[in-house]
Amino acid sequence: MIRVYPASSRHSTDHGWLQSNFSFSFADYYDPNNVGFGPLRVLNDDIIAPGRGFGAHPHREMEIVSIVLKGQLKHEDSTGRSAVTTFGEVQRMSAGTGIIHSEVNPGSEPTHILQLWFMPDRQGLTPSYETTEYELSRMKNALLPVVSSRSGEGIAHIHQDMTIYMSRLEPGQSLEFVQPEGRRIYVMAIEGGLALNGGTKLEERDAARIEETPRLTMESEAGSLLMLIDLP
Repeated sequence: MIRVYPASSRHSTDHGWLQSNFSFSFADYYDPNNVGFGPLRVLNDDIIAPGRGFGAHPHREMEIVSIVLKGQLKHEDSTGRSAVTTFGEVQRMSAGTGIIHSEVNPGSEPTHILQLWFMPDRQGLTPSYETTEYELSRMKNALLPVVSSRSGEGIAHIHQDMTIYMSRLEPGQSLEFVQPEGRRIYVMAIEGGLALNGGTKLEERDAARIEETPRLTMESEAGSLLMLIDLP
C-alpha cells in the first residue's frame, strides 16, 4: 500500500527568520491522525535565515537527525560538542537521558535542512552527538546509506532498527529497493519527480508512506534527489 502525501498537504509556518513545513504533528500543529510513521515522529523541512537559528533548548529520549541540503548548520550542546555541517554531511544526536543544544545558521546565505526525529529502540541512553560526511558521487543512481543502526564509514549511527538512504537519480534512471515483509518505507522526492512501482507519481517535495510493499521501484524521467527510509 502506497499513500501519497503531497507537499501542499504539509503544515506550513513562517516566522520571518524561519520557514518550516511539517510532515507530522509538531509544535502548535497537532493532528491526531498524523503523529508519526513507525518510529518516525518528526520531519521538518526548514529554511533558516543567515545569523539566526534555534537557541539552547532541551531534548530527551529522541534520536534527532539533521540533513543539510544547502548552506551551513552549526551545532553546540551541553556535552561540549560543536560542529558546522554543510551539504553532503549529516548530524545525528541521541538525546537519551537529556541534552541541551542549539542550532544556528552561521553563514551569509539561507540554510536549508531536513530535520527528522525518531523514537529510540531503548530508553536511558547516554546523550551523544556525531557528524558524518558521505561521498556525493556514491549516491548517483544508487541508494547510499547515510544514517543506520548498522554504522560504518560515512554512516551516522542511530539507535533504531532503520536506515536513511540518499540518492540522486539521473534522467531516465531507476532504482529498486527490497526489504523483508512487515517493514515500512518512507520516500521523499526532495528535488524533481518520481514514479513508484510504475504508476504512483511524486512531484517535488511530495512524500509516500509505504506498507505491505516489500519491493519498490523508483524511476525519474527528468532526474531526482530523493530520500528513502527503511523502517520497522
